[in-house]
Amino acid sequence: MKNKDIVIGIVIGLACSCVGLVVVLLIFGKGNSINDSLDIAINQGVFTKLMSMGAIPNLAAFFLFIKKNQDAKAQGVLIATVMVAVTTLIIRFI
Repeated sequence: MKNKDIVIGIVIGLACSCVGLVVVLLIFGKGNSINDSLDIAINQGVFTKLMSMGAIPNLAAFFLFIKKNQDAKAQGVLIATVMVAVTTLIIRFI
C-alpha cells in the first residue's frame, strides 16, 4: 500500500510540475503559443529557469498531503521534485 501511495505522489508531483511549466510559459513566454514560447526559451537558454519555476506547485501538493497525514504521497511528491531538480541540472550543464 505504501509503495502505491509513493507512486501516486510521484505522478502527482510530475503532473504539478508539467502544469506549472505550462502556466509559467503562458505568463512569461514571449511567443504566440506554448510551443513558440518553449522554442524561444530553449534558444535563449532560459528553459531551465522556467522549468524550476514550474515546480513551485509541488509545494502546495506536498503541504496538502502533509496536512492530510498522507506521508507516503508527500514523499512521492518530494521524490518528483528531486527528479525535476536533477533533470534541470543535467539540462543546464550539458
